Amino acid sequence: MKLFRPLAAVAALLATTPLSAQQAAPAQTVPSEAPRAAPSLVVVISVDQFSADLFAEYRAQFTSGFARLLTGAVFPSGYQSHAATETCPGHSTILTGDHPSRTGIIANDWTDFSVAREDKTVYCSEDPSVPGSSSNNYTVSDKQLKVPTLGEWMKLADPQSRVVAVSGKDRSAVMMGGHKTDEIWWWGGKGFVSYAGRPEPEMVTRMNANVTQRIAEAQEPLPLTPFCQARSRAIPLWNGRTVGDGRFARAAGDASAFRASPEFDESILATAAGLATDMKLGQSGHTDLLIVGASATDYVGHGKGTEGSEMCLQLLSLDQTLGKLFAVLDRTGVDYAVVLTADHGGHDLPERNRDHGAPTAERITKDVTASAISKVIAAKLGIAGPVLTGGSFGDVYLDPKLTKAQRAAVQAEALKLYAANPQVQAVFTRAQVAATPIVHTPPETWSLLERARASYDPQRSGDLIVALKPRITPIQVGSPSSVATHGSFWDYDRRVPILFWRKGMTGFEQPLSVETVDIAPTLAALIHVPVPVEIDGRCLDLDAGAGDTCK
Repeated sequence: MKLFRPLAAVAALLATTPLSAQQAAPAQTVPSEAPRAAPSLVVVISVDQFSADLFAEYRAQFTSGFARLLTGAVFPSGYQSHAATETCPGHSTILTGDHPSRTGIIANDWTDFSVAREDKTVYCSEDPSVPGSSSNNYTVSDKQLKVPTLGEWMKLADPQSRVVAVSGKDRSAVMMGGHKTDEIWWWGGKGFVSYAGRPEPEMVTRMNANVTQRIAEAQEPLPLTPFCQARSRAIPLWNGRTVGDGRFARAAGDASAFRASPEFDESILATAAGLATDMKLGQSGHTDLLIVGASATDYVGHGKGTEGSEMCLQLLSLDQTLGKLFAVLDRTGVDYAVVLTADHGGHDLPERNRDHGAPTAERITKDVTASAISKVIAAKLGIAGPVLTGGSFGDVYLDPKLTKAQRAAVQAEALKLYAANPQVQAVFTRAQVAATPIVHTPPETWSLLERARASYDPQRSGDLIVALKPRITPIQVGSPSSVATHGSFWDYDRRVPILFWRKGMTGFEQPLSVETVDIAPTLAALIHVPVPVEIDGRCLDLDAGAGDTCK
């Protein structure tokens, strides 16, 4: 299925790829009694907002890249176990083996009243000490990540191992790449960028030129397959806006529409493939790590929801693009292993949910936002100015200028108001969360407090943690951008697929729950790299027989 013409850089990469190498590698059974050498290259792919629900819905439609991965070890019920199911926390778990309570990445951003600037919001991959910066105009940094990553474990064991990260988002690249990347590139709005002072490889220069040209050209609507046609129906929202029947037609010069389209993931994966080829990853006698953050699914999910023609076209296109990436890697002859997962799941827009048999789905009302509750409390207690800072769910902070007596009174009033709100499931104090033991039981059995504890950092977390009820979308009617989102305590946001593949392995499916924190120790065992720190995750045995890849 050809959905759009490939970028010039992609066409050049595939031009010298034999047709046979572009097909899924045939399965070859290797006896479990014969231990295999470590793969020369590990490829880690995170598909932003790729829920276990989407995986289940589309897995029978995949014919290329995903189809190959489905012949490996399939864990359809992986978990981002924590409560703060956002992009930055989720990516921080994948290659650290740690929950956000250890990584320190409790959300995409948090409030820090101690930072020396007017804007007290800290973005998860910024350096707030840079003069003149803000959480919206920042210098990308890895300093917020408190723990090492798999790439750092590899370099500790073998300094000649190389780590390359490419993503559509800076926070994805930084959280998975860690503190010691050899190459790290993310989308900067007009092209792929990196830390200041890093020279731009030829592949990145070539891709940026290709993308600039592509954005300058209009994109015709993509054709609908019968499967996608069945999902194409316009859903009216507000101000005359509809979603659900889009086909990624794009006006010339519309960079935002490019970012929220299958073309964006094509540019990300092609850049990663080109760097792997040019750097000869996996060909130096040392195991290398290639990290890929495919971000378009998240932008499509936020802007269009998860159940329309847009998401259908996006996932079928991504399947083909993954196949192109694997074809390039096949051409090198390198023995490589792949893991694919997601940073979080996602929830469709409530207007379509209600049409699909979920009548309790609704949008958040203004009275549950921290600013609205703050005004009510301030007026009742006679305190000037806002007494609470935060959004409509998750971390809420008490104003540090309050006296001890005022803090107690404000917290008591806030607990009452949140508990009485019909859209709120629970609200916890930081003392309640901190007193909750960290558990290592199956993640689907965790209480809401245990989920909150996995996201809790005493230096960064709020004074209150707010959990909305299931199927409540924390986006108000009239939003100018997003129509659907994620970030809740619930399993539609927590559950993600975890797929491992290596040529020659015997595939299997394990339907019981595992966690994304299990990925890093599993890969470390596969490449015979010791885990140098205490972590939350455990190794998953990828041998379908009597052997054990964890030993």
